[in-house]
Amino acid sequence: MNATMMTVNPFGENMYFLWDEASLEAVVIDPGMMREDECKMVTDFIAEHHLKVLHVLLTHLHLDHACAARWLADKTGADVCGCALDAPLGLDMPQQVAHFHLKFESEPLKLDRELANGDTLQLGDETIQVLHVPGHSPGGLAFYLPDSALLIAGDTIFNGSVGRTDLFGGDMAQLLNSIREKIYTLPDETVIASGHGPTTTVADEKRFNPFV
Repeated sequence: MNATMMTVNPFGENMYFLWDEASLEAVVIDPGMMREDECKMVTDFIAEHHLKVLHVLLTHLHLDHACAARWLADKTGADVCGCALDAPLGLDMPQQVAHFHLKFESEPLKLDRELANGDTLQLGDETIQVLHVPGHSPGGLAFYLPDSALLIAGDTIFNGSVGRTDLFGGDMAQLLNSIREKIYTLPDETVIASGHGPTTTVADEKRFNPFV
């Protein structure tokens, strides 16, 4: 499985491309582009690698992770997938933009497909497992690729830190429980690719993360 990270928007959000080398089937996780040059960077990358984008996957529906989801889905023919518990955040996307005084237009975002804990998606020969990890938002999801020992964790956990819980639907006790039960139970060698900042591993977070 090929994986590429791009960092976009004023929040320094990490979006991810995962694709199968044989079929060129791909998913894009958390497209948060807010400028024309960022959108062009994404479409150029897709064209350069001849990717067939099947799904736009959202770890959660905060604007820095989801504001370009519909735009990208319309460009590629993909569907937008996320957790139903975050649907109100998607519908409130224009209000989220206004709250942060950002200068771009956004429309309410409606999911095409709802994902829940235990669901799976197939990408080439590899299975993507869906984990429900609430706490940063009610419908927080993480995407686990066991064959690649990779977890796309959104804003649930970072290198040496955890996601904030002072936004709509945040809950620190729930967040820590998600980390302990869903992430720390994965193999130690699993690479954690977070929504912001550098990658880490399950082993390092279990040993060094001061918040859990």
